[in-house]
Amino acid sequence: MRRIRSHRWLAAGLAAAGLALAVPASAVAAPAAVAPAAAVGDVQLTGTQRLASGVTLATFRATASHGTVTGELVTADLANPHVSVALLRPDAVAQRETVSEMTANAHAVAGVNADYFNIDESQHPGVAATGSSDGPEVDRGRAIKAAVPDKQRFGPAMAPGTSTRDVIGVGVDGRARLGTLTLAGSITTPGHRYALAGLNQYAVAEGGIDAFTSAWGATSRERAVCGSDTRRGDPCSTDTAEVTIRHGRVTAVADAPGAGAIPAGSTVLVGREAGADTLRGLHVGDPVHVSYRLAGARVPFRVAVGGAPIMRDGATLTGVDDKVAATRTGAGISADGRTLYLMTTDGLAESGSGLTLAEEADLLAGFGATDGMNLDGGGSTTCAARLPGSDDVTLVNKLPVGAAERPVANGLGIVAR
Repeated sequence: MRRIRSHRWLAAGLAAAGLALAVPASAVAAPAAVAPAAAVGDVQLTGTQRLASGVTLATFRATASHGTVTGELVTADLANPHVSVALLRPDAVAQRETVSEMTANAHAVAGVNADYFNIDESQHPGVAATGSSDGPEVDRGRAIKAAVPDKQRFGPAMAPGTSTRDVIGVGVDGRARLGTLTLAGSITTPGHRYALAGLNQYAVAEGGIDAFTSAWGATSRERAVCGSDTRRGDPCSTDTAEVTIRHGRVTAVADAPGAGAIPAGSTVLVGREAGADTLRGLHVGDPVHVSYRLAGARVPFRVAVGGAPIMRDGATLTGVDDKVAATRTGAGISADGRTLYLMTTDGLAESGSGLTLAEEADLLAGFGATDGMNLDGGGSTTCAARLPGSDDVTLVNKLPVGAAERPVANGLGIVAR
């Protein structure tokens, strides 16, 4: 890992603007001795405004390896009892909505897009793209979905040692942190217990069983059996089975994944290969118990969403790309977990400038973060806010010329009571 320098300009800029939001002392500590080669330079705050007590919106300009970058920064003081973080999501896992709509629906003062998602199925003709995200989701302490296999994810290559199970979120203790959430689930029948490999996932491991709940929505479940553990574009499996369970009993069996809304109280199990063999042993009327949770957090998450870690403990992760520049969405956390930074760069970056992932990490460090996550970028990058004096949510980042706001799988919102 490469130790990142720490800038002091953010705290000074906020203070000069007369904003009360404090940057933790840990965020403006003395710079480390070694700075990365691809550092962001000449960073300037070009505007600041208070969205609510404990929440600010700033605009910035920075010089990077591919040219000048402009962007937006939402800073949230999680030590403020009136400030909280919300998972922005549509009504269903397999559905997309714009960040502006989700921010408004959550009554948030600001929001950005989050995880990469299943946006394209051109490699599987006839199979619908689900719009579902790569990684886990936790909403108000409840597990909504788990992570797809690493080789099935959408998005740029991840740093070695990271996976689709990595998340950023806020624990029940009110502190933001990075973490890893792994599905721990089982299917229990009289005399047998089988492992559950998926929860509301657009892809499940070969030989696995994916559980779908009412949270999934009405989109076809066929995508769950497509691709492989080594390549997302591999053909869909034809060795499949589906079983519907309601109130602890099998109510229907089928040879292939189906579609349509799943009623509350029902669970649909979709299996491939060995998982399909397991499901073919079940019959209408058989008792079946399905249980699951997302394990791995020392402090349970109240809100969590997937992404790609790029910085931990003040250092860029080894293997983070420092060549390809693009429009970025990123999230950073202060050392004490009490400040959350949500950053976007403007879509004009797609015309030749932009940030590499290493530069994104350096910029987040400049804002005061010691841990950081890269979120979905490019045409998905969105920052929306409820500006002072307005009841409406406004798109505040600049999209590529002629582009409309893209519906996405989920986001992170800042709520201020």
